[in-house]
Amino acid sequence: MGLLKADKHSEAGAPPSMEMMQRMGTFVEEITKAGVMLSTDGLTPTSKGKRVRLSDGKVTVTDGPFTESKELIASYALFQVKTMDEAVKWTTRFLEVLGEGECELRPLFEASDFSPEETKR
Repeated sequence: MGLLKADKHSEAGAPPSMEMMQRMGTFVEEITKAGVMLSTDGLTPTSKGKRVRLSDGKVTVTDGPFTESKELIASYALFQVKTMDEAVKWTTRFLEVLGEGECELRPLFEASDFSPEETKR
C-alpha cells in the first residue's frame, strides 16, 4: 500500500488542476494496464474528518482539522506487486507525475504471514 503524505495544498481541499488530472489519468491507465493498481482514492482534508480514540475504557472523538501535518495522509494506492523494489518503481513514477511529494510504502499482512497456530487464536 502506498500512502501519499498530505501537504498544505491537499489540506486546503483545492482540486488539482486540469493538467494534473490529465497526467494522473494517464498514469492510472498505465499502472492499471500493467496489472499493478488494485485501488486508489484521494482523501478529503482532515477538516472534514474525525479521530476516535479508546483509552482506559473512554471514547474520545476529536474533530479535524489535525495539525500534525507530517503524519497526515492525502491519498492511498493499493498495489499488487511481487517485490518492494517494484512498489518503489511505481511509487517513483507516481511522484514524478505529481512533481514532488512523499509516499510511505507498507506491505499488507497476508494469511501466509502467520503460522496456523496464530490464525486459530
